Amino acid sequence: MPDIHSYWRTDRPTEGFYTSELPAEPAAQTVRTFLPDGYEPRYAYPLLVLFHPHGGNEETVLRLAPRVSRRNFVAISLRGPASLGARTDGRPACGWGDDPDLYTDYLVRAVEQTRRTYHVHSERVYLVGVYEGAAAAYRAAFELGDKVAGVASLNGGLPRPAPGCPLFRLDQARNLRVMIGHGIANAVVPHATAERDRQVFYAAGSDVRLETYPTNHKLHPDMLKDLNKWVIGHVNAFHDMHVR
Repeated sequence: MPDIHSYWRTDRPTEGFYTSELPAEPAAQTVRTFLPDGYEPRYAYPLLVLFHPHGGNEETVLRLAPRVSRRNFVAISLRGPASLGARTDGRPACGWGDDPDLYTDYLVRAVEQTRRTYHVHSERVYLVGVYEGAAAAYRAAFELGDKVAGVASLNGGLPRPAPGCPLFRLDQARNLRVMIGHGIANAVVPHATAERDRQVFYAAGSDVRLETYPTNHKLHPDMLKDLNKWVIGHVNAFHDMHVR
């Protein structure tokens, strides 16, 4: 992500959920933020960017953030650009569509705004897609390349490439870190799909990890625990590499 030459807030705001908006046309774009317990302004936190499923919204997916960790990350969630009406709880139902240009600028500006407000490390931005949100996270990761540290799919799958076009260029995936968490009994997105995705990334030279869980299309608690371990493992490895 672009470097931000400005000061983040140096107080210690309370753990919890916050809402902000980005100016945009024709309407402002929502950014929902989870701030960890014991936020320490001197520490450069990893940032998780959560992509909601089809028919979800920024609120539904951000509820997962404290289940990943209450202390290790700042997390944000965005609202898919496609309006699908309203959910039964009255909140908007949204989707991502097939064009990453509709949300990559939104994503970049949301990260920039978050870094102006909280102490987030520019090289530790992780995209996390839940169910259908995984396809959007993958598309954004291919577009942004080394501006993101990695991408995780939880019970999701790679998007389908446009006819006659490759899904990604080799250089977009070669240095990408990928975690795939998938239910072994998932009938919506079969486990064979997750294994195929792993093979695609492996063939491209990505650092890819596939973890299987005893569940169907529902998220298993261990998926979130392993997501936490996966990110922190990369953060620690990054730190060790730069202190030697």
